[in-house]
Amino acid sequence: MVPVLPTPTVRPRRLRTSPAVRALACETRLTPSDFLLPLFAVPGENVRREVSSMPGVHQTSVDELVRDAEEAVALGLGGVLLFGIPPDKDAGGSGAYAADGIMQAATRAVKAAFPDLLVITDVCLCEYTDHGHCGVLDARGVVLNDETLPLIAETAVSHAEAGADVVAPSGMMDGGVAAIRAALDGAGHVQVPVLSYAVKYASACYGPFRDAAEGAPAFGDRRAHQMDPANAAEALRETDLDVKEGADLLMVKPALAYLDVIRRVKDRYPELPLVAYNVSGEYAMVKAAAARGWLDERAIALEILLGIRRAGADRIITYHARDAARWLRERGV
Repeated sequence: MVPVLPTPTVRPRRLRTSPAVRALACETRLTPSDFLLPLFAVPGENVRREVSSMPGVHQTSVDELVRDAEEAVALGLGGVLLFGIPPDKDAGGSGAYAADGIMQAATRAVKAAFPDLLVITDVCLCEYTDHGHCGVLDARGVVLNDETLPLIAETAVSHAEAGADVVAPSGMMDGGVAAIRAALDGAGHVQVPVLSYAVKYASACYGPFRDAAEGAPAFGDRRAHQMDPANAAEALRETDLDVKEGADLLMVKPALAYLDVIRRVKDRYPELPLVAYNVSGEYAMVKAAAARGWLDERAIALEILLGIRRAGADRIITYHARDAARWLRERGV
């Protein structure tokens, strides 16, 4: 005989009965302003080259990049993150801090056209060195931390002078935030914030980005300065150091495999804005699966972005930014 069970009084399903009721109970929301769009500047005019491993992502000349910035404004995105690919590279990455460099030109052009658009600039040497590493090297090919600091500091100052709203050092050099903060303050850019790549893992998900930024190492890898994916407590140590050095905003990169780290960092520093980078490999995997009909791109991309926000990210750098903004607008967001 089947037992008669008591009728439930508490029914969570009541709050799932329709789109309107589900919206009423929604805990985490996405808006276009949550997204920051990465853009890749290259020399020339009328250049728009699709990155083969990142469908929908392009290397663009500055004039074309300004058009992408215009679209970012029209879609209500939270800002853009600029990367530069110089015409020439050398061992010291001099193109990174050249006053007339590609990043500086792109920054000036975007800010001239859209002064209210948030422009964040990547501060690193890897796209500018002929060896593809994030700093200057010794005779054995080891990145020299302390010798690299003045170069990234000079790079940050050149970006600020070009009009960058925020500078973002991504090379994981010890003492990098402090060096940049001192250089910015010394050059009169006291109000320019530093977005620290406080937690950046040596991830297998960066391959497509290296195609886009043309910054793959010519030899070796970056595990000597990027974090071991096995470590989470170390992420808090890295974050603590950058906060003490003067970081104004924090980043965790990548995002999808490190949602636990995003939550730990946000819990540690709830008062500081936290950015998560939904990186190129994460984007490329979704694109590849969607192209084969294995996943609904819109549904899975928005679910991933929602998960990153739910984990604690205040803003998300994502190559899906434009599409996600359009999809949200179609929903009436």
